[in-house]
Amino acid sequence: METTILHIPERLSFTDDEFFEFCRQNDHLKFERTAQGDIVVMALTGGKTGRANIKIAYEIEFWNRQTNFGEVFDSSTGFRLPDTSIKSPDVAVVRKERWEALSEEQKEKFVPLCPDFVIELKSTSDRLKDLQQKMQEWLRNGVQLAWLIDLQEQKIYIYTPHLPEPEIVEGFTNQVITGKEVLPNLKVDLSILL
Repeated sequence: METTILHIPERLSFTDDEFFEFCRQNDHLKFERTAQGDIVVMALTGGKTGRANIKIAYEIEFWNRQTNFGEVFDSSTGFRLPDTSIKSPDVAVVRKERWEALSEEQKEKFVPLCPDFVIELKSTSDRLKDLQQKMQEWLRNGVQLAWLIDLQEQKIYIYTPHLPEPEIVEGFTNQVITGKEVLPNLKVDLSILL
């Protein structure tokens, strides 16, 4: 199944609470909402992507436990961004003080902020161009560091707000990427993705 976009007339658009309930009522599917109010039905991933996702998420969580930087979120977490879109990256990190500033109610629903760091993994059903556009949306909404991982091509596109184009790392053998100044002391050996 490929990603499908459902164009919703403005008069029928969901409020944040209605969209949250819609997602809960259809929890066997994964959705995102664009800034224009359209619903994106996300395709399920295959085994290789799921395997890579858990491995990279583990590395981020392990680093976070050692540094006590903040909170790490998986691909089922929705973030309500400043442009009103609701997106769900494969992995996200939010600094501790930003998470703790939220109310308990805000923590229960779509998280009303943009993560500091996100990872998106390209699965075989994804188009690279669509994911590259999504990374730009993350940057416009305030993400400080984003990794787009293309497993098939063994490339990682590293996005930061101060560079017009992403840095590209090719090959997963003998490659280590860092969290730069955004995630201090984070180092990930890309060979875990092979």
